[in-house]
Amino acid sequence: MPSLQHPRPDTPAHPPADAQLAARAASGDATAFESIMRQHNRLLFRTARSILKSDAEAEDTLQDAYLRAWRAMGSFRADAKLSTWLVRIVINEALGRVRQRQAQVIPLDAAMNSTEPETQASFTADPDRQPERAAMRAEIRRLMEARIDLLPDAFRSVFMLRAVQEMDVEEVAQALGIPEATVRTRYFRARSLLREGLASDIDMALGDAFAFDGARCDRIVAAVLARAPAEVQGKL
Repeated sequence: MPSLQHPRPDTPAHPPADAQLAARAASGDATAFESIMRQHNRLLFRTARSILKSDAEAEDTLQDAYLRAWRAMGSFRADAKLSTWLVRIVINEALGRVRQRQAQVIPLDAAMNSTEPETQASFTADPDRQPERAAMRAEIRRLMEARIDLLPDAFRSVFMLRAVQEMDVEEVAQALGIPEATVRTRYFRARSLLREGLASDIDMALGDAFAFDGARCDRIVAAVLARAPAEVQGKL
């Protein structure tokens, strides 16, 4: 009968628990803290991004939050998940940046009296014509057109005439040679299929929202570790 193989003493059967990693990081173990960063980078980046609405600012904030967390790692207690503890630190760091940004806002009266062309343009420009809004509408239009193309032929024709061309039910019925009741039924069904399809697209896209690729993860980890000797005094 073959003997059972036991894991080597220096090879843990499971990844270190939060408390173990936190304790090692608190003692100055850079490898442990790198592991913590790589485990939580995506969650924490998206948390910062949701508040700051800027990829670059979210990265900067995350680096500062990590350094703050490393300095305070000795205070972590396992009564909460490490991810929850880190999220709170990131939120506080991001909100601090928002407050700082708001404190630097020019008062409305001063802005309206400003003679700077860029300041004046911000009051007169049509928000719907801003490049970001135009790009967003173009992407939504592309998605909608793709979904309309996937409708069954009979439904697609009714939807195009009724919704896109804004023809009334009677006109559509006459144009397609079908009863008005059929127009209403097909239009209702086409709208339902579009909603289902778009909802599916949105659900799939949510997982990829605010993408966090390997390069960004590596960049944040490298930046934090490079700043750590100066920032985390006495821990390395």
